[in-house]
Amino acid sequence: MKRFVATARGRVQRVSYREHVYNETFDRNISGYVKNLDTGEVEIVAEGSEEVLREFINEINIIQRPIAVKSFTIRWEEATGEYATFEIVRGEIQDEIFERMDYAGNVLHSMDMKLDQGLQLQHTMLDKQDQMLNKQDEMLQLGRETKEEIAGLRSDTKKHLEDEFAEMRKELVSIKEALVRAGIQV
Repeated sequence: MKRFVATARGRVQRVSYREHVYNETFDRNISGYVKNLDTGEVEIVAEGSEEVLREFINEINIIQRPIAVKSFTIRWEEATGEYATFEIVRGEIQDEIFERMDYAGNVLHSMDMKLDQGLQLQHTMLDKQDQMLNKQDEMLQLGRETKEEIAGLRSDTKKHLEDEFAEMRKELVSIKEALVRAGIQV
C-alpha cells in the first residue's frame, strides 16, 4: 500500500473539481480525502495500491472544461491506514454554497452554449432540407415536362403511323385492282 499527498493548482476551486476527484475513486480501492486550501489550491491525500493510485492520478490531473489543473505536485509516502473511505472535506457553509452556485452557473452557461450550437446545426440542416426540396421540385417539374414531351411524341408518332398506314392501304387497294384488271386473282 502506498500513499500520496498531491496539490493541484490552476482552475480547481469553484469548478466542482473536488467532486470530480471524489467520483474517480468510485470502484477503486482508494481511501483519503480531497479539500480546498485557502491558497486556491486543492489538496488530495490518497491511499491504495500504487497501480490504482497511478491510474487515479491520470484521471484527476486534467484539463477538462471547466476544470484546468495547471500544476500537479505529488509526494509519495508509506500508507498509514488512517482513512476508511474517501471523502470530500467541506469548508465554511457559505463558501460551499457559493462554490455550488458558481458551478451551477458554469453548467447553465455550458448548456446555453450547447443549445446555441444545436440551434445553429438545426438551422443548417433546415437550409439543406430546403435545398433538397427545391431540387426535388425541379426534378418533379422536369418529370412533368418530360411526360408532356413523351405524350406529344406519342401523339405525333401515332398520327404519322396512321397517315403511313392509310397511304399503304391505298397503295394495296390500287395494286389489288391492277392485279384484278390483269386477270390475276388475289
